[in-house]
Amino acid sequence: MHDEEQHGPLEGFTVGVTAARRADELGTLLRRRGATVVHAPALRIVPLADDSELLATTKDLIGTVPDVVVATTAIGFRGWVEAADGWGVGERLLDTLRGVELLARGPKVKGAVRAAGLTETWSPASESMAEVLERLLEEGVEGRRIALQLHGEPLPGFVESLRAAGAEVVGVPVYRWMPPEDIAPLDRLIDVTVARGLDALTFTSAPAAVSLLRRAEERGLLNELMDALQGDILSACVGPVTALPLQARGIDTAQPERFRLGPLVQLICRELPARARILPVAGHRVEIRGHAVLVDDELRAVPPAGMALLHALARRPGWVVARAELLRALPGSGTDEHAVETAMARLRTALGAPRLIQTVVKRGYRLALDPAADAKYADS
Repeated sequence: MHDEEQHGPLEGFTVGVTAARRADELGTLLRRRGATVVHAPALRIVPLADDSELLATTKDLIGTVPDVVVATTAIGFRGWVEAADGWGVGERLLDTLRGVELLARGPKVKGAVRAAGLTETWSPASESMAEVLERLLEEGVEGRRIALQLHGEPLPGFVESLRAAGAEVVGVPVYRWMPPEDIAPLDRLIDVTVARGLDALTFTSAPAAVSLLRRAEERGLLNELMDALQGDILSACVGPVTALPLQARGIDTAQPERFRLGPLVQLICRELPARARILPVAGHRVEIRGHAVLVDDELRAVPPAGMALLHALARRPGWVVARAELLRALPGSGTDEHAVETAMARLRTALGAPRLIQTVVKRGYRLALDPAADAKYADS
């Protein structure tokens, strides 16, 4: 554990953050564990008090009282009550909610409901919307008016199931997601992702995933983005609902068991080091990470061109890789093989152990894999 305490489990890895809300918190958690963080909000959130759609819906529900209200998130429910206060209809909204069947999705939402001076009729222990839906359908919803506090996440099948069973469903849009005002950071994040400059990309809401994919499509980069996310880059999602837009495109995702930022970071701390290539080379233990290398547990920063060469060599450890192939691996590769020699010299300097990479005259370069490792890698 010593080197993790010294370097942090994410030292040498680059993680992209698409969150708008709580991005600072997530970035801090990642940096504290050694990661380099690239942040670009994929969305912006329209402030509640400015949202005329929420005001209109709130007045409609006060005027025509629903039978059931489903509160789905603590922050959304609190925001709704606070916004109503700001519009001068806070007490009328609370009075309305006191007279209805109030369902709270999970303990955090229940806490927000009680903080507003209300008492929920029922709450599932699991935080599962499926359980809420099951309860409503068992009760029977024919002819009932159900207000559903939306929270920017898609709720697959939830509204459709209620309407199919005869309910009138009123969505309460507590905050709305819009594209970011400044799109440039998102474009840079897409470019870095396509160029495999990230090791992981994090998503904390489904709309952020949708927004990223949509923007890549607008720029004609959707296929390249999907290639990167399907292979080289870990798509880390806070939960299964957030992962849906990515999975719908065939992109594999990883999610923690508990849908929170802390467990998401712990997941990344496990996954990325597990993906690092560890090789016995010239008597040293070499661990190849995203943009750095651990040589005998000593962290060595390596420039991008050097990392590109090292990754190319490590794909076939011990084998000679021709200069022409290494040239193609270099970022923005030209046609001059001297660029390989220059980048190789810098790589050897950065590694601090020149014998790790051997020059094979007139043929190319190879990682000096230890003989004992030959059998292990013969079939790779």
